[in-house]
Amino acid sequence: MDQRQIWWAAGLGGGALVVGGVLLATLPGHKPAPLPIRARQYTQVRACLLTDQQGVTATADAPVWAGMQDGSAASHAQVSSLPVIGPATVPNAQSYANTLIQQKCSVVLAADPLPGQALRAVAAANPKVHFVLVDHGTSAGNLAVIDAASDVRASVAKAVEGAGAAS
Repeated sequence: MDQRQIWWAAGLGGGALVVGGVLLATLPGHKPAPLPIRARQYTQVRACLLTDQQGVTATADAPVWAGMQDGSAASHAQVSSLPVIGPATVPNAQSYANTLIQQKCSVVLAADPLPGQALRAVAAANPKVHFVLVDHGTSAGNLAVIDAASDVRASVAKAVEGAGAAS
């Protein structure tokens, strides 16, 4: 056989395999196995963490983020975080807190002092949003405080799950 005949034979053989596969797949009674659905179906509840510039890996934020993940797994709430970038001032942090409110976060959390001060400053003006601080302060209205000496991860998970029940 010359090289042209080999290429023709290979092309015809490959074409026959493709046609056979298509015919087999379209035969009546032949159903391919359904693909498993892996995408999580989220609810409309959004839990948002306001952090300092270090983000969710900071010492104070890591257990809060882990608790948010746990709460999301149980309730299918969406979770996200937003670091405060720029000057370490309460007015700057408030602009980031307001961003989370505009993004329709159901519950906004903070564990760092500056984001916590920003949430305290905006909480009263946003009564439909739940705010959660990891702090040693007091709760008031729509602002709940989780004691930093408690099991923060479990308490945050409950707060995220509770946000889904409240909405």
